[in-house]
Amino acid sequence: MNEQNNSLRYIYLAAGTIVMLFIGFINAWSIFRTPLREIFTSWTAPDLSLTFTISVISFCTGGFISGRLTMLIKNSVIVTIAAALLFIGFFFISRLDPSQPEQSLIRLHIFYGVFCNAGVGMGYNAVLGAIIKWFPDKPGTASGILLMCFGMGAMVLGVIANALIASTGIFGTFFILAILSAVILFPCSFLIRRPAVPPDEKNSASHKDVLNYRPTQMLKTPSFWLSFTWNFIISSGALIVISSAAVIAASFGAPAVLGLIVSVFSGGGRFVFGGLIDKIGRRKTIYCCCATILAAGVCLYTGALLHNIIFITAGLLLTGMTHGSSPVMSISAVNTLFGPKNYPINLSIHNFQLIPSAFAGPLIAGILQERANGAYNSAFLMIITFAVLSFVVAWLLNKASANFK
Repeated sequence: MNEQNNSLRYIYLAAGTIVMLFIGFINAWSIFRTPLREIFTSWTAPDLSLTFTISVISFCTGGFISGRLTMLIKNSVIVTIAAALLFIGFFFISRLDPSQPEQSLIRLHIFYGVFCNAGVGMGYNAVLGAIIKWFPDKPGTASGILLMCFGMGAMVLGVIANALIASTGIFGTFFILAILSAVILFPCSFLIRRPAVPPDEKNSASHKDVLNYRPTQMLKTPSFWLSFTWNFIISSGALIVISSAAVIAASFGAPAVLGLIVSVFSGGGRFVFGGLIDKIGRRKTIYCCCATILAAGVCLYTGALLHNIIFITAGLLLTGMTHGSSPVMSISAVNTLFGPKNYPINLSIHNFQLIPSAFAGPLIAGILQERANGAYNSAFLMIITFAVLSFVVAWLLNKASANFK
């Protein structure tokens, strides 16, 4: 890579981090949930949970559409489309009518659940699909930085949104977010571009052991399903705790703000494990991820038995790091195992594991806690069980992909 391109790629990476930081609000639904319910008192908890469910499905679908579009149009255009969807979604949410709660709920599902989060999915896929191609020498680090910003978006946006809600109200906040989505994302879209000759694709052509799988070919491989399953296990296991981290912290005497710190560690985990992939490789890093969630489960269970805040805190933070490892490992597996040529569409398909994960983790946590009369011991034991399963699936994945680095 020449000196000019080497300088430009960091400019493109900076633009990508700004986009990812802004669209990371998909993780911040709880920020909007409470003030909306204070206005629309007839809305129930299941009503608002459905919005989150629609959001996750739309995010995955938006990523899939983005993956298909990258074969036809530039990534910068896709980010522009994402900005337009976010603007439309936020704008029409700001126009919800408190006197018409039923119609407003439907509009919330459509404009926040579908428009906004389909835009997030499209932007997420377009940024990763373009920027990582500039870093064939540091794909793990580059993806880790981008995903760290995406994960931290909820916290950053949360601080801004809470301040806006306090000063302008929830509807005024959504209107401002609509303006920001255009002001921030549209200019950045011009810097979201793929290299004219992607170095990773050029290099892959000179190695016979690197194949560029089409989606239909990828879906027929054991490696895909093992990777899909491993990420499901890790995400679900982490969400058993993360879905109620603040409540768990408070129940053991730790400050509730620890729940927010867990989100910070989730973002940091993306950077840490991304760097590990570049240094020791995907095959070894995946075992590090498994060991982290095992350590998290052991710390949490020990903390529950001893009612020890130190163990509980360590367990929560390790769980956050583990949760951050999943998207980084997804990117690495898809790129390494199935080639860079069809990477955007293949990654979007792999990311559909987010849908069952979003249901499984919180559902398992709720059932176990209810059966244990509010105690968390059985939930923490389940995390250990998930950790053991992750080791088994990781071993099978590495064995199935033995011909790949």
